[in-house]
Amino acid sequence: MTTTPFRVAIIGAGPAGIYAADLLTKAEHDLDLSIDLFERLPSPFGLVRYGVAPDHPRIKGIINALIKVLDRGDIRLFSNVEYGADISLGELTDRYDAVIFSTGCFSDAPLELPGIDLPGSYGAADFVNWYDAHPDVDQTWPLEAEKVAVLGNGNVALDVARVLAKQADDLHTTEIPDHVYEGLKSSRVTDVHIFGRRGPAQAKFTPLELRELGQVADVDIIVYPEDFEFDQGSLEAIESSNQVK
Repeated sequence: MTTTPFRVAIIGAGPAGIYAADLLTKAEHDLDLSIDLFERLPSPFGLVRYGVAPDHPRIKGIINALIKVLDRGDIRLFSNVEYGADISLGELTDRYDAVIFSTGCFSDAPLELPGIDLPGSYGAADFVNWYDAHPDVDQTWPLEAEKVAVLGNGNVALDVARVLAKQADDLHTTEIPDHVYEGLKSSRVTDVHIFGRRGPAQAKFTPLELRELGQVADVDIIVYPEDFEFDQGSLEAIESSNQVK
C-alpha cells in the first residue's frame, strides 16, 4: 500500500530555506516528505552569495554545507521562479500541504531621517548588493565622494567601511567581480566616518570585524576619548560579556 507524500513548498533557497528543508528531512516524524525549493534567482544560497563581503571567504564557505544538503537528492530545487509572478499562493496551497516563506531581505528598512532621500544617500543593502554583484543591481556605483558617512555600527557597517577603505588591489585574491574591482580602483574615498546611535558598549559588531578593519593597509583608525566616558548601563554591559569588554 502506497502512501501519499506530505508535500512542502519552500519559497526562497537561501540559507534559511535550505536549512529548513534539511531540518524537515531530519526531524523525527512518520511523514513521507516531498520538499520543493523555489528560488527567484538563477542560483541559490541567497544571503551567503549576495550579502557577505568578497574578502570573507570563511563565511562564504557556508555554501559548501548548503551544497551537501541539495546534493543528497531528496530535495528538489526550481530556480528562476518568482513568487507572485510565476506562481501564486493559491497555486501552492492547491498542490502542497504546507508552504514556508524564507524570502530574506533584499532591500533596506526605511530610515526616517530628514534628508535621507537626498542625492548621495544610499542604503547599505544597495551597496552590498553592488559589491557582491547581485543580478538585480546595476554594475556601476558612483564612488565620487572623498568623505563617506556610515550610519550604524553592526557588522554590515564595518563591512561597508572596510570595502571602502581597502586598496582595490588587496581584493584581487578574493571573489571580487571585475566591475567592482574597477569601481573601487577609481574610488576617491579617503575618509570613512562610522556613526553609532549609542556608545561602544552597545555596538553590534563583533571584535573580529573591528580588528580586521584595524589591520587594513594604509588605514588609520581614529576614536574619540569622549566616547569612552561610560554611564552605569554601559559599565554593566561591559562587565556582563567578555565580547563587549
